[in-house]
Amino acid sequence: MTFHRPSLRAAAAAVTLLLLAACVPGGPTEPAPDGAPDGAPGGTAAPASPGDPTTMPPAPAGLERFYSQQPEWTTCEDTFDCAEVEVPLDYSRPEAETIRLSLIRKRGTDPRGTLLVNPGGPGASGVDLVRASVANTFSTELRSGYDVVGFDPRGVSRSAPVTCLTDAERDARRASQPDTSTPEGLEEVRRAAADYAQACESKTGVSLAFVDTVSAARDLDILRAVNGDASLNYLGYSYGTKLGATYASLFPDNVGRMVLDGALDPALSNEEITLGQATAFESEIRAYLADCLSAPGCPFDGDVDDALEQLHRLFADIEENPLTAADGRVVPIGDFVGGFIVPFYEDALWPRLSMALAGALAGDPTEMLALADAGAGREADGSYTGNLNDAFAAINCLDYPMTTDLDEQEADARRLERASPTIGRYLAYGGTQCEPWPFPPTGTPEPVSAPGAAPIVVIGTTGDPATPYAWAEALREQLESSVLVTYKSHGHTAYGRGGECITNAVDAYLLDGTVPEDGLTC
Repeated sequence: MTFHRPSLRAAAAAVTLLLLAACVPGGPTEPAPDGAPDGAPGGTAAPASPGDPTTMPPAPAGLERFYSQQPEWTTCEDTFDCAEVEVPLDYSRPEAETIRLSLIRKRGTDPRGTLLVNPGGPGASGVDLVRASVANTFSTELRSGYDVVGFDPRGVSRSAPVTCLTDAERDARRASQPDTSTPEGLEEVRRAAADYAQACESKTGVSLAFVDTVSAARDLDILRAVNGDASLNYLGYSYGTKLGATYASLFPDNVGRMVLDGALDPALSNEEITLGQATAFESEIRAYLADCLSAPGCPFDGDVDDALEQLHRLFADIEENPLTAADGRVVPIGDFVGGFIVPFYEDALWPRLSMALAGALAGDPTEMLALADAGAGREADGSYTGNLNDAFAAINCLDYPMTTDLDEQEADARRLERASPTIGRYLAYGGTQCEPWPFPPTGTPEPVSAPGAAPIVVIGTTGDPATPYAWAEALREQLESSVLVTYKSHGHTAYGRGGECITNAVDAYLLDGTVPEDGLTC
């Protein structure tokens, strides 16, 4: 079976969603030295009082006015408080232009400090996470014991957002499907990437150059200070683990109780990340098909290999003849793949994926388009919430020096297709988007260590396609004071959906300072 080389649009639709997560014991911790608390790795104690302002570290030189701010919290959305905090746009020139970060707080009934939370992406809104999902994501005990604060990192949603396209232009970009196997199609892709980069620069302005993760991590330390905490208590998911690990490497002495769930390996290049995701998704696609074939109403038959061949034929048919949804929109292969991967973030959605695939096999892609819209943040009225796609592109183009040479990208495409014959081709040529980016990358993938930091809890899910489990193992090895907790399941991340074992382990650490056993498996 032959396929066209994927278009950039197909790649971008899928990759944006990949990065908005058997018993694998790591062994118990070594006995703590005399005087050190039990369960602390290497004898490192968790902070005893996460909100104690008497031990507040001094502000870095030149940033005193930012660290001494008093946020003006006002009631919002009935039961929340909202505020803004000022930070330097460029930390090398803190006296120059500033931006404001948006925060939302759910007050605890007996708080011992602030817990800052980040849902990932890059580009996902922490304000939206807390506003819409605080009761469903965080346990009653955690919500009582902390003021839970969500924030939009720089460039995201309400915090000096990256702005590139109108809603209509987003629809049009999703609907395009150039054929990059031809010189004309390739030129169309490169022209569209250049137009997109120019639109982002024109509509966003100078702040587009400063939405990198290192700057966002420095913002975190200001948020810690203005919330009155001597150390940063933090729960980060997915990309939020990179943000947290970056913070720990910059401010190891200021790390409080930190949980990194669905870990990224900060040492990996963009190309290595995409290859790892392609491999993990292919494994989870096979797991889904095995589950589907064991249930009534599965749209496939035979064994897993038979079902996989049927799925590949469906994708090929969509490439050649895109279907039209009930609302009249055409669903090209990029949008189809974008919808297809959404349920792999939560295996409870696998039955819905079967329904969507059954509809597509019958000529109706409406349900698959609904999944794609959910992943892209498109509402039923055609409006888009947030700016996930735009922020994702801007942050990654600054964080990662990407391969832009077409011959090298072609070689990457072949590796991706070998790793995932199902979706690998739709993840290729991501470097094309950053080739015309108006600002060069400032980040360099490298390991982190954070010597002297308090214990950091790293969580990995064995069947996580977006942040493969091996990345959690790698981050555990890099961070000197970390422990690894394993969730044996499918889907992306663990806390908030991993049951009592994960909840109890995380809550015991965040609330009481009890470090989980290194190698705990749930």
